Amino acid sequence: MSIGTPAFRPLAPGRIRPRGWLERQLRLQADGLTGKIEDIWPDLGPNSAWLGGSGEDWERGPYYLDGLVPLAHALDDAALKAKAQRWIEAILASQRPDGQFGPATNDDWWPRMVAMKVLIQHAEATGDARVEPFLERHLRLQHATIAARPLQKWAVPRGAENVLAILWLAARRPAPWLDELARALFAQTADWAGYLGERLIDAPARSFDHSNHVVNVAMGVKTPGVSEMAGLGNDGLAEVRRALANLDRLHGQSTGMFSGDEWLAGRSPHHGVELCAVVELMFSLELLAAHYGEAEFGDRLERVAYNALPATLSADMTSHQYHQQPNQVLATIARRDWTYSTDAANTFGLEPHFGCCTANFHQGWPKLATHLWMDDGAGGLAVVAYAPARVEGDGFALEVDTDYPFEETVRVRVVASDGTPRAIRLRLPAWCEAPGLRVGGATTPLERDATGYAVLRRAWRVDDTLELSLPMRLETAPRVAGAVSLHLGPLTMAFSPGEIWQRIPETPGFGDWQVTPRTSWNLAVEFTADTRVVDAKIERRPSGPMPFALQDPPVRARVRARLLPDWDLARNSAAPPPQSPVTTTLPPRMIPLVPYGCARLRIAEFPRCDPQAWDGYDFSALRPRG
Repeated sequence: MSIGTPAFRPLAPGRIRPRGWLERQLRLQADGLTGKIEDIWPDLGPNSAWLGGSGEDWERGPYYLDGLVPLAHALDDAALKAKAQRWIEAILASQRPDGQFGPATNDDWWPRMVAMKVLIQHAEATGDARVEPFLERHLRLQHATIAARPLQKWAVPRGAENVLAILWLAARRPAPWLDELARALFAQTADWAGYLGERLIDAPARSFDHSNHVVNVAMGVKTPGVSEMAGLGNDGLAEVRRALANLDRLHGQSTGMFSGDEWLAGRSPHHGVELCAVVELMFSLELLAAHYGEAEFGDRLERVAYNALPATLSADMTSHQYHQQPNQVLATIARRDWTYSTDAANTFGLEPHFGCCTANFHQGWPKLATHLWMDDGAGGLAVVAYAPARVEGDGFALEVDTDYPFEETVRVRVVASDGTPRAIRLRLPAWCEAPGLRVGGATTPLERDATGYAVLRRAWRVDDTLELSLPMRLETAPRVAGAVSLHLGPLTMAFSPGEIWQRIPETPGFGDWQVTPRTSWNLAVEFTADTRVVDAKIERRPSGPMPFALQDPPVRARVRARLLPDWDLARNSAAPPPQSPVTTTLPPRMIPLVPYGCARLRIAEFPRCDPQAWDGYDFSALRPRG
């Protein structure tokens, strides 16, 4: 197989140890739903068919492990490793003489694609020598039978996930039959480059098709890149860029996601996006960042990870939503104007709507942690996303100290070095116009190369330090009907009307919850049409035990806004923002904005009203509580 040479190589799970707020976030996950789910959800309990029982036999066991395995190794948690090992042993023991494995009651190729990703992470973290021959036996079976038993249903749009296992094995056991299998699989996989690049639906979908299912889209975005990784294409980067640009143009949301409340749903902020799509797009971006080495994928990864991901989980990681909305003012059991959802889809709980997100959300934070930095192919280290962590390269290790994305400074210290000249590649976000760098306390020029990185190459010594400054300005971005969203560096900022959490009676585990607002939410921000940078007061404090809790947000911005009484609910959601500029006779007030991920109820896309003179108005009296 002619494998395309990747720009970067992800480090094995366990080589990056989260620190600071990210470690606290992963620990919340380990103590919350991920750590307890086997005890409170039968689909992942001891009767799972993936453990040899007679229970759930399709995708939920592998989905869960796809997050549990990297979580266990990122935290170096013995109890989580033991929990994961029980499943790994059951899967390895399930292989039959013909190479098939997993539940005998289900022979679908799709869940085995996820299981192979799990086994690969396990092998890279532990060195388990059983995985390579296991995958070879299974892929040989697939090679022999794929023509007679082709991909079907969910496997068709997700065929690239299968090719990832082929690429991993081919790097270790190259053979012509693996190339043949990759070609056969891509011949049966949906044409994502053509659909997303040329035929993308331009309005909310009103009937199901695999091409408009948002999770399929989130996985499918990387298909041109995976094809190029397999040596079967040469314009994957252009195709991926075109796909993401079209998704932004027709379905984009203010968090870097595209809509899909189950199906692609346009740009109005009352439409939601599925949690599965959030974590799958993150994984697609992590793979694309590795293969192409382009900073743009890290930029979008941070936007999604630091906004959409925490917003759809409770701050203590004990409940989740199936769908979230950029303008979400009620999380209640009610019928909404969504493409396909049951009434409880945006409540917080164990299994709102379908259980796929209950099984699949676990990969979001752990895989972000395991992809923060990568080997640059020459023994150096390249940052994909900024967060506090210790990073172990080959003969080279770094300690990253920061409260980013809540602060502007990232401090990097060399904690191990064999003296070999190596590069540290710093991603310079596209939103940052004036990054600054100090090395060893001395100001150092920064040059952004064509990929969006600054490259510092030298023989690093232990205790060498770098301090990267990424100044953040509160900036507006245009949205539908003249509305605006506001961004502070990688953070989307939102207004929270407060939250009243009410437990739904007789719900299992940590409970299911409805959330209603404490105050009015219908506000228009006061900016002129050409306002790009907002002169706002930014207040920062260290992140707390729950980094994305509304009660103590690490950063706030205050802007001027006015109540808009005629903007009201429509079908139990905030109605689409009225055409801006809007008019209102009500006086202005200063309102606090918090990170989108801290607000489970919020307005993130605001109508805009033009400033008016208020001579003699005493703004000092308008100091909202909190």
